[in-house]
Amino acid sequence: MVLLLRLLPFLLLIAGGLVMWHFSARATMRKLTAESRPLNDTRLAPYLERLRTALGVERLPVFVYEIPQVNGLAAPDGRVFLTEGFMELYRAGKVSPEELTSVIAHEIGHVARGHAKRRMLDFSGQNLLRVLLAGVLGRFIPFIGPWIANLITAAVAAKLSQKDEYEADEFASALLIKAGVGAEPQLSLFEKLDALTGARAGATPAWLLSHPATEARMRAIRSNVARWNGA
Repeated sequence: MVLLLRLLPFLLLIAGGLVMWHFSARATMRKLTAESRPLNDTRLAPYLERLRTALGVERLPVFVYEIPQVNGLAAPDGRVFLTEGFMELYRAGKVSPEELTSVIAHEIGHVARGHAKRRMLDFSGQNLLRVLLAGVLGRFIPFIGPWIANLITAAVAAKLSQKDEYEADEFASALLIKAGVGAEPQLSLFEKLDALTGARAGATPAWLLSHPATEARMRAIRSNVARWNGA
């Protein structure tokens, strides 16, 4: 009983994190539903059919999220979204149908690997880590202890997020190869994406980025393909 009372604050913190994530996820899904439309494009349709066949599913829930940013998203309920910003690049001929298909495959990878559910647990763990570190460091390093705790927690969160991106990239490569599209569109998109989105190299320390560096992702994709081909 005494042990339970000692652990109660931490258990409440974890439970609070789970509740916060749950409400945040529901709000996000409502927003996505209200501000999106089904993807309906004749040039993309054959590629989506290839992905669907390769996955062995009856349908692919792919939508266009009507925001100007260039991004792809995987919702906790399994839906996949391309932003209107991405679609504008595609319509302008700056992104090919195969390259856009690689984005969809990547987001399907997030769904297949259960990253949304993993993020729920990670979010709660990160809240607990932040509080524990802030309490310990605050005793020994007044004033800046909580700042250091936030920095460490952000680095841990970035590391976990980068791991998810590598896993989704790997899944996408395998799916694209199985679908007869190949992994080349992934690589060609990465080669042009930083320029298209206005990303600046070195703007944020790599260990605080939610996504791995583009070159690192390209190396990982090439390594996976070479390994699968027995090279």
